Amino acid sequence: MAEKYFTKEGLEKINKELEYLKTEKRKDISKRIKEAASFGDLSENAAYTEAKEEQAFLEGRIRELENKVREAKVVEKGNYEKVEIGSTIVLSYGKEEISYTLVDTSEADPFKNKISFSSPLGEKLFGKRVGDSVELSLEEGKIKYTIKEIK
Repeated sequence: MAEKYFTKEGLEKINKELEYLKTEKRKDISKRIKEAASFGDLSENAAYTEAKEEQAFLEGRIRELENKVREAKVVEKGNYEKVEIGSTIVLSYGKEEISYTLVDTSEADPFKNKISFSSPLGEKLFGKRVGDSVELSLEEGKIKYTIKEIK
């Protein structure tokens, strides 16, 4: 069983989704199945078939989330000496600065500046210290980032 690394907030988000799916969503689908079954012949009942398919998808998602929770290892904020999962890194490139939080792949959200430790930039940053530089090759050329702060 491979551990999954999560920030405290990331694991809370998964637990919240899991609770919703196991309570409200299961009740909703169960109600829809009962209603559709009351229409009669199940072999030609599109509403029943659709509800059963949604139920199968829901149960698969619940199992997936339960496995993530079971395998979860919450990363605490480190000592800020080097980049690790859970670190927020302030990078400079040229005259610009940008901040990213390094997270597990399942928690990554580039629109919220959360990048995976296994992404091209995440891999280069992992284990680096303030003042270190990394270079990322893009189609447009290379970008050199310098670590200004780890928090």
